Amino acid sequence: MEYGPPPLFNQGVSARARLAFFSFLAIALIVIDSRIRVLETVRVGVGIALYPVQQVLLIPSRAFGAVGDYFANVASLQRENEQLKQAALANAQSLQQARDLAVENERLRKLLGAKERLPNASLLAAVLYETRDRFARKIVLHAGSNEGVRAGSPVIDDVGVVGQVTRVFRDTSEVTLLTDKDQTIPVQIVRNGLRGVAYGGAEPGTLDLRFMAPNADLVKDDIAVTSGLDGVYPPGLAVARVERMEPATTDQFARVVMTPLAGVESHKHLLVLLAEPARLPAPPAAAAPAPGKGGRR
Repeated sequence: MEYGPPPLFNQGVSARARLAFFSFLAIALIVIDSRIRVLETVRVGVGIALYPVQQVLLIPSRAFGAVGDYFANVASLQRENEQLKQAALANAQSLQQARDLAVENERLRKLLGAKERLPNASLLAAVLYETRDRFARKIVLHAGSNEGVRAGSPVIDDVGVVGQVTRVFRDTSEVTLLTDKDQTIPVQIVRNGLRGVAYGGAEPGTLDLRFMAPNADLVKDDIAVTSGLDGVYPPGLAVARVERMEPATTDQFARVVMTPLAGVESHKHLLVLLAEPARLPAPPAAAAPAPGKGGRR
């Protein structure tokens, strides 16, 4: 018994005949186009007509590509920015170190120049640290008795007096700064020769010129130098500048506030003036015995 489509659907050319026809037509068109190029214009026209459709269909792909490129560029820029920050930080540190070295080199040059100008023997010493005593102004130098440092030796920089050695150890020494409340130094005003004694000031980083008469000839910016009367500091070393003079109120003396000229708290190296030991007088020679005495007759 045979099965087939109903008579309603069994009309027209069969499927096999259509397949054969269109296959033959396709082969014929390929052969004709390859020989005489008759479909070139058709292809160009179809391409022009379909170009907008092609561009519209490519929009999602291009959008995804653009988004991917954007995030890739952002990540690359972030990495590059981080590398530039690290390089800038390293360059800033190197630049700061170079500046510090240049400043320190200039200070050492000035100290060496001051050392050559001084008549006394001096020693260049490095500042190790500042003492922890909050009520005193002291620093520790990397120079001690082995290098000839003694208690009482003046300590200066290229400008003037910084302080005085108060304790000496084998390889280190302790220096009391001018601004310490227990430190004193005899001074003389350059302008008029007025003498006085400067003490560590009540205000941090200052000196007080005490026991001055209310009518003393002192004006702002007067320069005070060492007088040399104490036998410790050589005369003529710069000490301080007069900042202000407060008139007497409760006692008979005026208060004169001065600021140190030297870099009391800002140096890494200082000069220690070495006191040359005093020479003892030679003992008298023993008198020769008188002739004829103590001898045999």
